[in-house]
Amino acid sequence: MTTPHPYTGKVAVLYENQGDPLPFAQLAEQLAVPLRTTEAADFSQHEAFFLSWRDGCLKLLDHELLKKGGMTVDIEPRQGEQRSWPAPKDGALAKALGRKTKTVVDATTGWGQDSLHIFRMGYELLCIERSPLMAALLADGLQRLAQADWMQRLQLQAPRLLVGNAIELLAALPEPPDCIYLDPMFPPKRKKSALAKKSMVVLRDLLGDDEDKDALFAAAMQVTGKRVVVKCPDYAEPLGGVKPNDSFHGKLLRYDVFLK
Repeated sequence: MTTPHPYTGKVAVLYENQGDPLPFAQLAEQLAVPLRTTEAADFSQHEAFFLSWRDGCLKLLDHELLKKGGMTVDIEPRQGEQRSWPAPKDGALAKALGRKTKTVVDATTGWGQDSLHIFRMGYELLCIERSPLMAALLADGLQRLAQADWMQRLQLQAPRLLVGNAIELLAALPEPPDCIYLDPMFPPKRKKSALAKKSMVVLRDLLGDDEDKDALFAAAMQVTGKRVVVKCPDYAEPLGGVKPNDSFHGKLLRYDVFLK
């Protein structure tokens, strides 16, 4: 019995009759999802989510966003983050990563916001993402980052992205990184939260919870050179049932630090 494709009935690539249709067809083939066009009057009856290029970005759309907008990997600093490079290593995340840390692997990249913050603070960063759909959005974002004026001016290279199961990819790394960063999806505290960002709600709808996060934590502890940092909600138990060596708290979340 074959396992159903994770995106079957959920996702399609949408060609909105603008520009070259070939990249849309190639993306649909890469993800093994249908290619829809806006010419079909009932195209929106098929899937809940669509991938399409809008405003020079690959965007993820739901039915609310079909008329305008879309969710994309945002390469701009978040509110409160420094725009300079390298940005100061301050705040809870930087304290958790460690001032002597140079190399970081983000094994659960997702929308890439923490990854890009880590990169802007000057760490040498490798990204891992197992969802091919999220990897396509990330690849588009990293390509835009590489072309940004400040990246070109400083002759910087965007972080590398590996696509696949992080447990296997970590074991195959040629050298242990100083730090492995994990931001797995934990079950929500309440069934619904008005505070949950739409991008995270969509990610959970598409991918579900990370049921293997304890196994990923064990793999990270085995591979890392110095430390593993786990981002988790403030209500969650420490990953792997292990007491962290240290914890740094942000708003409604914390960064648990486990030393090798």
